[in-house]
Amino acid sequence: MTIAPIRTALLAYGMSGKLFQAPFLAAHSGFDLHGVVERTEQRMHHDYPGIRSYPSIAELLADPTIELVVVNTPSTTHFELASQALRTGKHVLLEKPVATSVAQLQELFTLARQADRHLLAYHNRRWDSDFGAVRRVVADGQLGQLIEVHIRYDRYKPVLSPKKFKEEPLPGSGLLYDLGPHIIDQAISLFGQPLSSHKTVGHYRPGTQVDDFFSLHLRYPAGLNVWLTSGLLVAAPGPAYVLHGTLGSYQKGRTDVQEAQLLQGVRPLAPEYGHEQPGQEGCLTLAAPEGTLTTTPDHAAPGNYMALFEAAFQTIRQGVPYPIREEQLLWQNELLAAEAV
Repeated sequence: MTIAPIRTALLAYGMSGKLFQAPFLAAHSGFDLHGVVERTEQRMHHDYPGIRSYPSIAELLADPTIELVVVNTPSTTHFELASQALRTGKHVLLEKPVATSVAQLQELFTLARQADRHLLAYHNRRWDSDFGAVRRVVADGQLGQLIEVHIRYDRYKPVLSPKKFKEEPLPGSGLLYDLGPHIIDQAISLFGQPLSSHKTVGHYRPGTQVDDFFSLHLRYPAGLNVWLTSGLLVAAPGPAYVLHGTLGSYQKGRTDVQEAQLLQGVRPLAPEYGHEQPGQEGCLTLAAPEGTLTTTPDHAAPGNYMALFEAAFQTIRQGVPYPIREEQLLWQNELLAAEAV
């Protein structure tokens, strides 16, 4: 039996649409990349000649043939546009942050249930090669009982962004809601809901009105402590992942190549896609029973953002549960919204 592809449209064709969504929707046989909202300059047809440009979001949402809408607009618009799409009977693939409050998130999932549609979070960093290696090491139990885990996502950007929505003190702006959802989702996908949390945020760039540093300390059962940290004034980043357990340690840099490859025009189905470069291996140190330490390089499997789109296809067409679950997003939003100390 042939399964019809999911007719899909993007609400924007900026960096996110151009790099992280359109190439995968075009390459996956389960999707029909049909349309995009482009109010002024129509650029997407240069990359995808058969695309239909809609002059407004309202006109796109009024098209009854579109089943799935990718909400990849500025973060301050996510809730309103996802709500509109669900009310018009569309499935929604929603960029981070999926909401800026627990109440918003609950309302979106209520709308999805009422419309019998799926609200799917676009958390592509679950399919980074570096995080895949970390997930494998944790699952294998090679480090014994985990004691501490550090996840960092750092950049050096001292100059304020020209994108005003990123720098104005609005719900969903600032580094916490920009990079925070990535690493919070990674921690939750590994360890679940924490027992407690402690959050610190800072404002350090000249003239900034939004946070450009944050650190979350999450406490888990069995004495596990997880720190999630990000800063925009880190000129020499260290390892992105550091794990210490009773039987060893693991370190891994932020080495996923998918974004760089996509910027270079490498397509998702190319043989070289997602493969890390030599010298980017993780570092695994294990203790023998007598205490001898052995350090070996750890090779990561290729990164694979296509797996997110395959999961979305399986959820919409086959009813398979989406791996980024509603309760996980609820835990994430509770951590994002918690008062800083």
